[in-house]
Amino acid sequence: MTRHYDVVVLGAGSGNTVVDDRFAHLRVAIVERGPFGGTCVNRGCIPSKMYVHAADLLTGAVRGPALGVRTAAEAADQASWERLRDRITSRIDAVAESGEDYRRGLDFVDVLRGTGRFTGPGALEVEDAEGGVTAITADQVVIATGSRPVVPDLPGLHDVPHVTSDSVMRIEELPRRMVVLGGGYVGCELAHVFAALGVEVVQVESEDLLLSSQDADVAELVTRAARDRWDVRTGVRLERAELLDDGSAALVLDDGSRLETDLVLVAVGRRTNADLLDLDRAGVPVDDEGRVVVDEHQRAADGVWALGDASSPVPLKHVANQDARVVQHNLLHPDDLAVSDHRHVPQAVFTEPQVASVGLTEAAAREQGIDLAVGRKDVADTAYGWALQSGPDDDDPAGPGGFAKVLVDRATGLLVGAHVVGPMAASLIQPLIQAISSDVPVRGLARGQYWIHPAPTELVEGALLAAEEELDS
Repeated sequence: MTRHYDVVVLGAGSGNTVVDDRFAHLRVAIVERGPFGGTCVNRGCIPSKMYVHAADLLTGAVRGPALGVRTAAEAADQASWERLRDRITSRIDAVAESGEDYRRGLDFVDVLRGTGRFTGPGALEVEDAEGGVTAITADQVVIATGSRPVVPDLPGLHDVPHVTSDSVMRIEELPRRMVVLGGGYVGCELAHVFAALGVEVVQVESEDLLLSSQDADVAELVTRAARDRWDVRTGVRLERAELLDDGSAALVLDDGSRLETDLVLVAVGRRTNADLLDLDRAGVPVDDEGRVVVDEHQRAADGVWALGDASSPVPLKHVANQDARVVQHNLLHPDDLAVSDHRHVPQAVFTEPQVASVGLTEAAAREQGIDLAVGRKDVADTAYGWALQSGPDDDDPAGPGGFAKVLVDRATGLLVGAHVVGPMAASLIQPLIQAISSDVPVRGLARGQYWIHPAPTELVEGALLAAEEELDS
């Protein structure tokens, strides 16, 4: 027998946040095949940052003696993978379990375990793990199914020991050697983690720089810093993989080089899960990548909404959360629809050194013909930066070797891009996010407020003052 719902949410990541007590007068179903919380809670940003924190402690311990602090010189030997892994997984598993229990305890919500697919407009089937199928219909459907890692169909790759970001955080033991395929934010963060834990890491990236989508100055610094800590191969691609007799793998790159490794971490990108939903049966439009096409209200079709990685080319949790708030409002207020604003989406990469950005890169701004004033301040030239240096000649990128860089349109005096690389970059960039989002003129932004001395935020102040000098030149 077919069940009917007022609202069906496909996915219990950010989609789970759409439903609150204001929906209590409706019948709601949440469809999920995996643990509640989605990628962020279970396989992405939260557990990865817990690992990154441990990696940061280890790299700091290695650097301690140069600062006159007695620490373990071989800090990686002091780490217990089992204790680290179990501390993290037990925490996130409890969060996922409690999230599902909460939903099951609500009278107006049904939790349907399984994979949902459209059978027609407003009609779906949910197939559970045992193959049982539940037919449902809905007045409103929210597609919030997230994304999954891509494993390229390269010769031999599926035959050798390999993991993705979905599985690497729960491996039984640390490998002695690991090859990381990919130089994006996932690859760089996890390379940092496993190198800090003492794994012999080789990172392979087809572009000439790691984090190649970032501002060129940032990408160059990150690539240089990574080369100081692990083996980085840029400008090359994997051609094929071979399973060796001892169970390890040999990877052949297109420059003819050969790498032997115990484990391959594939981090070359993600793809939307929306392509698994039989969207054509419901008349839901998709783009060339399989993502749901939505309007400014996150609406894909009559009675169908989409959010996060299901529809956005920017696979970031804060984007999905903002989309969810828009969808939530529009479900509750159909006569007063809210609009999504994706103009100034910030991002951060928690590698070493940390990276954060918002707006345009310098190259993109110049390609658009913007007459730029560029302000830059190096971490090493701030008072807080001195605290991180072993001496006046210390330019170690893992210490104070970073900078803040702001890009200002001379015609308007407004910020069009900002980039911070170095300690606490993801926090330091926030006032610049506010400025670019609120169209606050750069002139006077630094001098119009106090900046605590000698706090790390003086890095941002210095970049803004440098931009003002450029505007006056």
